[in-house]
Amino acid sequence: MPPKVRPLRLTTLLYAFMTPKEKIDMQRLPSHIAIIMDGNGRWAKEKGEDRLYGHLHGVESVRNIVEGAAEIGIKYLTLYAFSTENWDRPEYEVSGLMELLIDTIRNEVPTLNKNNIRLHVIGAVDMLPDAAKNELKEALNETASNTGLNLIMALSYSSRWEITDAVKHIAADVKAGKLMPEDISQDTVKQYLTTKDFPDPELMIRTSGEYRISNFLLYQLAYAELYFTPTRWPDFRKENLYTAIHDFQSRERRFGKTGEQVKKEEPTNL
Repeated sequence: MPPKVRPLRLTTLLYAFMTPKEKIDMQRLPSHIAIIMDGNGRWAKEKGEDRLYGHLHGVESVRNIVEGAAEIGIKYLTLYAFSTENWDRPEYEVSGLMELLIDTIRNEVPTLNKNNIRLHVIGAVDMLPDAAKNELKEALNETASNTGLNLIMALSYSSRWEITDAVKHIAADVKAGKLMPEDISQDTVKQYLTTKDFPDPELMIRTSGEYRISNFLLYQLAYAELYFTPTRWPDFRKENLYTAIHDFQSRERRFGKTGEQVKKEEPTNL
Protein backbone atom coordinates (compact mmCIF):
# COMPACT_ATOMS: atom_id res chain seq x y z
CA MET A 1 0.00 0.00 0.00
CA PRO A 2 1.26 3.49 -0.77
CA PRO A 3 2.16 5.56 2.29
CA LYS A 4 -0.50 7.84 3.65
CA VAL A 5 -0.10 11.45 2.71
CA ARG A 6 -0.99 13.90 5.46
CA PRO A 7 -3.24 16.69 4.26
CA LEU A 8 -1.72 20.12 4.63
CA ARG A 9 -3.25 22.17 7.40
CA LEU A 10 -5.08 25.30 6.40
CA THR A 11 -2.68 27.42 8.45
CA THR A 12 0.28 25.93 6.58
CA LEU A 13 -1.33 26.73 3.25
CA LEU A 14 -2.17 30.26 4.33
CA TYR A 15 1.39 30.81 5.59
CA ALA A 16 2.81 29.74 2.24
CA PHE A 17 0.86 32.51 0.52
CA MET A 18 1.65 35.22 3.07
CA THR A 19 3.86 38.12 1.99
CA PRO A 20 7.16 38.73 3.86
CA LYS A 21 5.53 41.67 5.62
CA GLU A 22 2.58 39.57 6.79
CA LYS A 23 4.95 37.02 8.34
CA ILE A 24 6.50 39.61 10.65
CA ASP A 25 5.49 39.79 14.31
CA MET A 26 4.94 43.54 14.66
CA GLN A 27 5.30 43.24 18.45
CA ARG A 28 8.91 42.02 18.18
CA LEU A 29 10.49 44.39 15.70
CA PRO A 30 14.17 45.26 16.08
CA SER A 31 14.33 48.89 17.18
CA HIS A 32 17.55 49.54 15.25
CA ILE A 33 18.60 48.01 11.92
CA ALA A 34 21.99 48.70 10.33
CA ILE A 35 22.67 47.95 6.65
CA ILE A 36 25.88 47.64 4.65
CA MET A 37 24.67 48.59 1.18
CA ASP A 38 27.01 46.50 -0.94
CA GLY A 39 27.04 45.46 -4.59
CA ASN A 40 26.34 48.61 -6.61
CA GLY A 41 29.51 48.27 -8.68
CA ARG A 42 29.13 44.57 -9.38
CA TRP A 43 25.45 45.03 -10.24
CA ALA A 44 26.43 47.67 -12.82
CA LYS A 45 29.28 45.56 -14.20
CA GLU A 46 26.92 42.63 -14.73
CA LYS A 47 24.80 44.95 -16.87
CA GLY A 48 27.76 46.25 -18.85
CA GLU A 49 27.62 49.68 -17.20
CA ASP A 50 30.09 51.68 -15.12
CA ARG A 51 30.04 51.74 -11.32
CA LEU A 52 28.28 55.10 -11.07
CA TYR A 53 25.30 53.58 -12.88
CA GLY A 54 25.03 51.11 -10.00
CA HIS A 55 25.30 53.86 -7.37
CA LEU A 56 22.54 55.80 -9.12
CA HIS A 57 20.19 52.81 -8.97
CA GLY A 58 21.28 52.16 -5.39
CA VAL A 59 19.59 55.43 -4.44
CA GLU A 60 16.26 53.91 -5.50
CA SER A 61 16.87 51.08 -3.04
CA VAL A 62 17.66 53.55 -0.27
CA ARG A 63 14.37 55.31 -0.91
CA ASN A 64 12.43 52.03 -0.94
CA ILE A 65 14.07 50.63 2.21
CA VAL A 66 13.65 53.84 4.19
CA GLU A 67 9.98 53.86 3.20
CA GLY A 68 9.61 50.20 4.15
CA ALA A 69 11.27 50.68 7.55
CA ALA A 70 9.10 53.71 8.34
CA GLU A 71 6.01 51.83 7.15
CA ILE A 72 6.27 49.13 9.83
CA GLY A 73 7.55 51.35 12.65
CA ILE A 74 11.30 50.77 12.82
CA LYS A 75 12.73 53.48 15.08
CA TYR A 76 16.36 53.61 13.89
CA LEU A 77 17.90 52.74 10.53
CA THR A 78 21.63 53.18 9.89
CA LEU A 79 22.89 52.99 6.30
CA TYR A 80 26.61 52.60 5.54
CA ALA A 81 26.78 55.00 2.61
CA PHE A 82 30.48 55.88 2.33
CA SER A 83 33.47 54.65 4.32
CA THR A 84 36.74 56.44 5.02
CA GLU A 85 38.40 53.75 2.88
CA ASN A 86 36.16 54.70 -0.06
CA TRP A 87 38.17 57.91 -0.45
CA ASP A 88 40.88 55.71 -2.01
CA ARG A 89 38.62 54.71 -4.91
CA PRO A 90 39.23 56.16 -8.42
CA GLU A 91 38.79 59.94 -8.43
CA TYR A 92 35.99 59.90 -11.02
CA GLU A 93 33.95 57.51 -8.85
CA VAL A 94 34.45 59.53 -5.66
CA SER A 95 33.54 62.77 -7.45
CA GLY A 96 30.46 61.15 -8.95
CA LEU A 97 29.42 59.79 -5.57
CA MET A 98 29.76 63.20 -3.96
CA GLU A 99 27.62 64.80 -6.68
CA LEU A 100 25.06 62.04 -6.28
CA LEU A 101 25.09 62.54 -2.50
CA ILE A 102 24.44 66.27 -2.85
CA ASP A 103 21.60 65.81 -5.34
CA THR A 104 20.02 63.02 -3.30
CA ILE A 105 20.03 64.99 -0.06
CA ARG A 106 18.58 68.04 -1.78
CA ASN A 107 15.83 66.03 -3.48
CA GLU A 108 14.88 63.76 -0.57
CA VAL A 109 14.36 66.29 2.23
CA PRO A 110 10.72 67.04 1.28
CA THR A 111 9.98 63.30 1.31
CA LEU A 112 11.68 62.87 4.68
CA ASN A 113 9.56 65.66 6.14
CA LYS A 114 6.40 64.27 4.56
CA ASN A 115 7.06 60.92 6.25
CA ASN A 116 8.15 62.44 9.59
CA ILE A 117 11.71 61.03 9.21
CA ARG A 118 14.61 62.67 10.99
CA LEU A 119 18.05 62.60 9.36
CA HIS A 120 21.28 62.10 11.32
CA VAL A 121 24.87 61.75 10.11
CA ILE A 122 27.83 59.95 11.67
CA GLY A 123 31.40 59.96 10.39
CA ALA A 124 34.28 62.29 9.58
CA VAL A 125 32.05 64.74 7.72
CA ASP A 126 34.81 67.35 7.68
CA MET A 127 36.36 65.33 4.86
CA LEU A 128 33.30 65.90 2.64
CA PRO A 129 33.27 68.68 0.01
CA ASP A 130 31.84 72.00 1.21
CA ALA A 131 28.77 71.65 -1.01
CA ALA A 132 27.95 68.28 0.55
CA LYS A 133 28.48 69.63 4.08
CA ASN A 134 26.17 72.56 3.38
CA GLU A 135 23.42 70.33 2.00
CA LEU A 136 23.76 68.02 4.99
CA LYS A 137 23.57 70.90 7.45
CA GLU A 138 20.38 72.17 5.85
CA ALA A 139 18.84 68.69 5.75
CA LEU A 140 19.67 68.06 9.41
CA ASN A 141 18.10 71.38 10.42
CA GLU A 142 15.01 70.92 8.25
CA THR A 143 14.24 67.44 9.63
CA ALA A 144 15.27 68.09 13.25
CA SER A 145 11.69 68.31 14.56
CA ASN A 146 10.50 65.06 12.96
CA THR A 147 9.57 62.32 15.43
CA GLY A 148 9.27 59.17 13.32
CA LEU A 149 12.05 57.00 11.93
CA ASN A 150 15.59 58.15 12.74
CA LEU A 151 17.59 57.71 9.53
CA ILE A 152 21.32 57.62 10.30
CA MET A 153 23.67 58.00 7.35
CA ALA A 154 27.24 56.76 7.93
CA LEU A 155 29.26 59.06 5.68
CA SER A 156 33.06 59.09 5.56
CA TYR A 157 32.74 56.65 8.45
CA SER A 158 34.84 53.78 9.74
CA SER A 159 34.63 52.11 13.11
CA ARG A 160 38.38 52.21 13.73
CA TRP A 161 38.34 55.96 13.03
CA GLU A 162 35.43 56.35 15.46
CA ILE A 163 37.06 54.33 18.25
CA THR A 164 40.41 56.10 17.79
CA ASP A 165 38.66 59.46 17.94
CA ALA A 166 36.80 58.40 21.09
CA VAL A 167 40.06 57.33 22.78
CA LYS A 168 41.64 60.69 21.95
CA HIS A 169 38.74 62.58 23.55
CA ILE A 170 38.74 60.31 26.61
CA ALA A 171 42.50 60.86 27.03
CA ALA A 172 42.04 64.63 26.67
CA ASP A 173 39.34 64.67 29.35
CA VAL A 174 41.48 62.54 31.69
CA LYS A 175 44.41 64.93 31.16
CA ALA A 176 42.15 67.92 31.86
CA GLY A 177 40.91 66.32 35.08
CA LYS A 178 37.34 66.01 33.79
CA LEU A 179 37.43 62.20 33.94
CA MET A 180 39.16 59.79 36.31
CA PRO A 181 40.59 56.60 34.72
CA GLU A 182 38.99 54.40 37.39
CA ASP A 183 35.58 55.82 36.50
CA ILE A 184 35.76 54.74 32.85
CA SER A 185 33.18 52.04 32.08
CA GLN A 186 31.51 50.64 28.98
CA ASP A 187 28.85 53.30 29.36
CA THR A 188 31.57 55.97 29.46
CA VAL A 189 33.09 54.70 26.21
CA LYS A 190 29.68 54.68 24.55
CA GLN A 191 29.21 58.37 25.37
CA TYR A 192 32.32 59.23 23.33
CA LEU A 193 31.16 57.38 20.21
CA THR A 194 29.35 59.10 17.33
CA THR A 195 26.36 56.85 18.02
CA LYS A 196 25.93 57.93 21.64
CA ASP A 197 22.38 59.14 21.01
CA PHE A 198 21.19 55.86 19.47
CA PRO A 199 20.64 52.32 20.79
CA ASP A 200 22.94 49.61 19.46
CA PRO A 201 21.67 47.84 16.33
CA GLU A 202 19.87 44.56 16.93
CA LEU A 203 20.02 43.46 13.30
CA MET A 204 22.79 44.07 10.76
CA ILE A 205 22.13 43.31 7.10
CA ARG A 206 24.78 43.08 4.39
CA THR A 207 23.82 42.70 0.75
CA SER A 208 25.71 41.23 -2.24
CA GLY A 209 26.94 37.98 -0.68
CA GLU A 210 29.95 39.22 1.28
CA TYR A 211 30.39 37.77 4.78
CA ARG A 212 32.24 40.52 6.64
CA ILE A 213 31.51 43.68 8.61
CA SER A 214 34.03 45.93 6.81
CA ASN A 215 34.91 48.30 9.65
CA PHE A 216 31.25 49.13 10.37
CA LEU A 217 29.99 49.76 13.92
CA LEU A 218 32.43 47.24 15.41
CA TYR A 219 31.72 48.30 19.00
CA GLN A 220 27.97 48.66 18.53
CA LEU A 221 27.41 45.33 16.74
CA ALA A 222 28.70 43.24 19.67
CA TYR A 223 25.35 41.48 20.13
CA ALA A 224 23.60 42.20 16.85
CA GLU A 225 22.16 39.41 14.73
CA LEU A 226 23.96 39.30 11.37
CA TYR A 227 22.05 38.63 8.14
CA PHE A 228 23.82 38.17 4.82
CA THR A 229 22.06 38.01 1.46
CA PRO A 230 23.42 37.50 -2.07
CA THR A 231 21.04 40.16 -3.39
CA ARG A 232 22.90 43.15 -4.81
CA TRP A 233 21.93 46.45 -3.20
CA PRO A 234 20.21 47.93 -6.31
CA ASP A 235 17.87 44.90 -6.27
CA PHE A 236 17.22 45.02 -2.51
CA ARG A 237 13.66 46.11 -1.72
CA LYS A 238 11.37 46.34 1.28
CA GLU A 239 10.25 42.71 0.76
CA ASN A 240 13.90 41.67 1.24
CA LEU A 241 14.05 43.82 4.36
CA TYR A 242 10.95 42.14 5.77
CA THR A 243 12.42 38.70 5.03
CA ALA A 244 15.53 39.67 7.01
CA ILE A 245 13.39 40.87 9.92
CA HIS A 246 11.40 37.62 9.86
CA ASP A 247 14.68 35.68 9.99
CA PHE A 248 15.80 37.87 12.92
CA GLN A 249 12.61 37.00 14.79
CA SER A 250 13.27 33.28 14.37
CA ARG A 251 16.53 33.51 16.33
CA GLU A 252 17.03 33.12 20.07
CA ARG A 253 18.97 36.09 21.42
CA ARG A 254 20.84 34.91 24.53
CA PHE A 255 23.42 37.65 25.28
CA GLY A 256 25.78 35.11 26.84
CA LYS A 257 23.05 33.34 28.83
CA THR A 258 21.65 29.86 28.27
CA GLY A 259 18.48 29.24 26.32
CA GLU A 260 16.77 28.07 29.51
CA GLN A 261 17.60 31.34 31.28
CA VAL A 262 16.25 33.38 28.40
CA LYS A 263 12.98 31.44 28.35
CA LYS A 264 12.50 31.95 32.10
CA GLU A 265 12.97 35.69 31.67
CA GLU A 266 10.49 35.99 28.80
CA PRO A 267 7.27 37.77 29.84
CA THR A 268 4.16 35.61 29.91
CA ASN A 269 0.77 36.77 28.68
CA LEU A 270 -1.69 36.17 31.50
